[in-house]
Amino acid sequence: MTRIVAGSVGGRVLQVPRAGTRPTSERVREALFSRLEHLDVVDGARVLDLCAGSGALGIEAASRGATHVTLVESARDAADVCRRNVTTLGLADTVQVVAEKAERFVLRAPTTPWDLVLIDPPYDLAEADLAGVLTGIGPVLSAHGVVVVERASRTPEPTWPPTLARFDRRAYGDTVMWFAELVEGAQS
Repeated sequence: MTRIVAGSVGGRVLQVPRAGTRPTSERVREALFSRLEHLDVVDGARVLDLCAGSGALGIEAASRGATHVTLVESARDAADVCRRNVTTLGLADTVQVVAEKAERFVLRAPTTPWDLVLIDPPYDLAEADLAGVLTGIGPVLSAHGVVVVERASRTPEPTWPPTLARFDRRAYGDTVMWFAELVEGAQS
């Protein structure tokens, strides 16, 4: 069972897709959002959750005060689960679901830059594909925005594009979270 850890819908249960996703554990989400709140990038933020699965990361951000969240998920069943979760939790005014590949979505410039980008791709996603997604994020990140990539501990550090630089790495069992920000002087 997957629950939202804290905030306005804290403790509420999320549906998860039957197959093809691995929701981030509550323990890891709690640690992640503790770090993000310390960085002051959640409350009032515009959040992009790529490879959303059940939507747990983005919905957690909405529960903790993000003003706009977009969940992007390419698998039709998972996108439908995201929509049901958003509706059931009463977050339709804050959370939007887009059924599209992350690689394609990041190529469209948003009208307002993202403050927080959460990427939890399938662990078997090729590093080159992840690098392509990260390249698309730099131009659409706000000046003080943060990018978080969740990967298995056995995978290498993501290949950061010239516009992004890693500033932290946190490990939780088999899960590693890589944190990055815009390189000073990079356009957003």
